[in-house]
Amino acid sequence: MSLATEPTQGSLPEKRDVVVVYNKADRIFRRIVTAGALTSLLILGAIGFFLIYRSAQIFSDFGLKFITGSEWLIGDDGTSNGAVFGLGPMLVGSMVVAAIALLVAVPLSIGGALYIEFYSPRKLYRVLVTLLDLAAAIPSVIFGLWGIEIFASIGTRWSTFLNDWFGWFPLFSVEFENFSRSPFIAGCVLGSLIVPITTSIAREVFSRTPRDLIDTCYALGSTKWGAIKTVVLPFGKSGVIGGAMLGLGRALGETIAVFLLLNLVFDYNFRVLESVGGNIASHIANKFGEASDYEIQALIAAGFVLFCLTLAVNMIASVIVQRSTSKQ
Repeated sequence: MSLATEPTQGSLPEKRDVVVVYNKADRIFRRIVTAGALTSLLILGAIGFFLIYRSAQIFSDFGLKFITGSEWLIGDDGTSNGAVFGLGPMLVGSMVVAAIALLVAVPLSIGGALYIEFYSPRKLYRVLVTLLDLAAAIPSVIFGLWGIEIFASIGTRWSTFLNDWFGWFPLFSVEFENFSRSPFIAGCVLGSLIVPITTSIAREVFSRTPRDLIDTCYALGSTKWGAIKTVVLPFGKSGVIGGAMLGLGRALGETIAVFLLLNLVFDYNFRVLESVGGNIASHIANKFGEASDYEIQALIAAGFVLFCLTLAVNMIASVIVQRSTSKQ
């Protein structure tokens, strides 16, 4: 008597290996994409290795005080004798200006993305999308010149208003009422600089909202704003966060706009309306031309700190986006 080999009812079928066969065009494309990805990683690693190699002496001499210190003294004859390098004020300045830029850019970006995707006429839609993509490619020096020539007068009036009404709060108090070159104005200009790229990413994510979910809201009697609030914004939250973090990375490393719009003073400044400040990138640009060999190593070490800070921001953004996506 032989046992039956046929599967009984309810048993699982035997597993089969699925073999994917790529044709020649697919293999070539995969190799090109893989080579491009590896090249990007190699370039990023080479930049990091160069910064570490050139700044190793500075971190060996000063250690953690290079990041937390508040003095920048070049020493005797440009050598290490008497030199003191600490990056604390510029690190704080970078975060303050970038935070102001985000506070300005994120609401404008969300509003602009929603208008383009859901409220603009179809004839105007393509024009706005094209202009938005072009604005993201405008060099930062143009925004810096625009900030000096046009926005500075507007920003001065806003600063005066904030100081008059909220001057009792230390953040908006000033010692000297010179509002034309402050972290607030620099942050507003940086905010306008990162608005295009943040808006472009947010609009792209909003456009991918499943149409059947939006139509379901309409079928249940919801208004357009109701559908946006209950469906579009929760669905696009990860894209908004990713775009904001990408803008934050650009704001942290911005050089020319901050260099043109701030009186660079190497000191801690938590008063956003005070006419002093700076960030790491503008400090490097200001010092590099006349720096000695030892100070150049310190400036490269400052670049390495900025490099690590930007990578940390991007990694945090990636984690936030992944968690937001997994919850949807």
